[in-house]
Amino acid sequence: MSVALESIASAVGRRYRALRTSRTLATFCANPLNVAGLSIVTAITIAAVIGPLVAPYDPTTQDLANRLQGPSLAHPFGTDQLGRDMLSRLLYGARLSLGIAVAVTGIRLVLGTAIGLLAGYAGGWIDEALMRLVDIQLAFPGLVLALVIAGILGPSLRNVMLALAVVGWASYARLVRGTVLATKERDFVRAARLMNVSRFRIATRHLLPNVAGPVVVLATLNMGTVILGTAGLSFIGLGAQPPTPEWGTMLADGRHHLRTAWWIANVPGVAIMCTVLGFTLLGDGLRDVLDPNHETTLEKPT
Repeated sequence: MSVALESIASAVGRRYRALRTSRTLATFCANPLNVAGLSIVTAITIAAVIGPLVAPYDPTTQDLANRLQGPSLAHPFGTDQLGRDMLSRLLYGARLSLGIAVAVTGIRLVLGTAIGLLAGYAGGWIDEALMRLVDIQLAFPGLVLALVIAGILGPSLRNVMLALAVVGWASYARLVRGTVLATKERDFVRAARLMNVSRFRIATRHLLPNVAGPVVVLATLNMGTVILGTAGLSFIGLGAQPPTPEWGTMLADGRHHLRTAWWIANVPGVAIMCTVLGFTLLGDGLRDVLDPNHETTLEKPT
């Protein structure tokens, strides 16, 4: 009898989760801006994955006889001051920029979530010490601090990644701590304590899933910020070094040819703008769907 009841409860739970997922997807797709953001991010991701495989030319091969050539059938986005194909460099740069954004955001997310979860659940002097560290980090403007760190370590993409990761984890820590403080006083967490469930199990099985939604939204929004920060540091010479086809470096190469060869700067500039816009729209859409108050609205009978 108990086995049958357990099977029925499991089936009902699966049905409820499926219905909830379908409602969530329907709500997300109902906003055209959400769909636009998802489409842009999907297109950029596909370009980053298969771009180097379909690029018509080597992104670092120079062809001085065809330098500063405008868009044509042979070179759809033209060539730069060294005769390199802009489309090929753009496709290779997509993988580089998106890969850096994923790596930096992943480091921020893991470090910030761990610190925020520890501070919120442990409380006491541990919470005070960790939050004062967060306050110190947030007291400095993020891009300025990244500029200082990258300048000290030296110009390279690895140092830029390290600098951006170091200055961005505090936002995750503060967000996770606030969510944990609100969640750990709920009835299901108190019931777990009364059942002598270990602290580690409570943190990983009960608290961590409840912070996943806000963290995913913040990570999605941060992807665009990281791409913009990487391009900015590369633009001033602290990131990727020539001939690496990074969007910020490509933009810096084109600033001297704005009147004679506008495509050199505009092609990577538009790519950066569209990518940041796509992640921003996608993050806003995920926030609307994953917001707890919005979930309550979804569960009301129609």
